[in-house]
Amino acid sequence: MQQYVISLYDYTGEALKPWAEAGYECYAYDIQHKHETVEVDNTKHFASGGVIFYLHADLHDFSTHSDLFFRFNGRKVAFGMAFPVCTDLAVSGAAWFKKKAEADPLFQQRAAQHAIDCAGLFDDLGCPYFIENPVSVLATKWRKPDHKFHPYEYGGYIAKNDAQHPRWPDFIAPRDAYPKKTCLWTGNGFKMPSKVAVEPESGHSRQHLKLGGKSAKTKNIRSATPRGFARAVMLANTTDGPSVTNLKENTNGNQDRSRQAVQDTDLLVS
Repeated sequence: MQQYVISLYDYTGEALKPWAEAGYECYAYDIQHKHETVEVDNTKHFASGGVIFYLHADLHDFSTHSDLFFRFNGRKVAFGMAFPVCTDLAVSGAAWFKKKAEADPLFQQRAAQHAIDCAGLFDDLGCPYFIENPVSVLATKWRKPDHKFHPYEYGGYIAKNDAQHPRWPDFIAPRDAYPKKTCLWTGNGFKMPSKVAVEPESGHSRQHLKLGGKSAKTKNIRSATPRGFARAVMLANTTDGPSVTNLKENTNGNQDRSRQAVQDTDLLVS
C-alpha cells in the first residue's frame, strides 16, 4: 500500500527527503510553490521509488486545510509535519510586537491559529506529527511545546563523507554543527528520536553571521529543517518504508555512543 507524508509551510522540502529516500510519496505545500497540481518541474523522484511533490497552497486560508483533508482522507498518511510562519510568534521579534498589536490586537492569535489548524488537520487524518517553531508565544497562545532541540544534537545522523550541506554549505555548518533552539508541538504517537550529537562550531553560527535580513532566500535557508534531525525523525517514526530497513541497519548500535565516538564514526551509508 502506498504511504504518504505531508509537510505544510514547506518550501525547501529538506524535512521530506529522508522519507522520499525511504520510498514514501511526499507532499510539500507552500504558498511560494508555483503549481497547485503535479507538473514535471515541481516533482523530484528518488532511486527508492519515493517522490516529493512541491505544490502551491495558501495555508492561511482554512479552506485549504479542508481541501487537504478530503484529498488524503482514507489514504495511509504515515506522518505529518508543519513549519508555520513564525514572524509574529518568535520571541526574537518581540521588539516589534507592541507596534504590531497597535495595528492589529489579534495578530498573534491569528498567527497561532495557523499552527493549531495544522495540528487539527493531522489529528483528523490520524497520523503522528510535529509542528515546528522557534522559541515563541505559541507556548502561551496555544500550549507548551512537547520537545526542544538544537540541530547539532542530531548531527551524528549525517555521515562524515556527507558532512557538507549539499545546497547551502556556506551558510550551514557541516553535519549541522550549530545551535538553534527549536520547539516541537507533537501528537498521535510522535516519537522523539534519540540524540547523536556532534560538537558545534565555536562562536556565532553561520546562520547568525550570514543570514540576516528579510529576503525570501535568507528566510528559506534559516527555516530549512536540519538534515540530521530530519533523518532521525524518519528513522524513529517508521518501520515499514520500502527502503527504511537498510537505513535503520546503518544506525542501530550507534544511538547511545559518546559524542567523541559519534564524531569518529560514519553512522549512515548512502
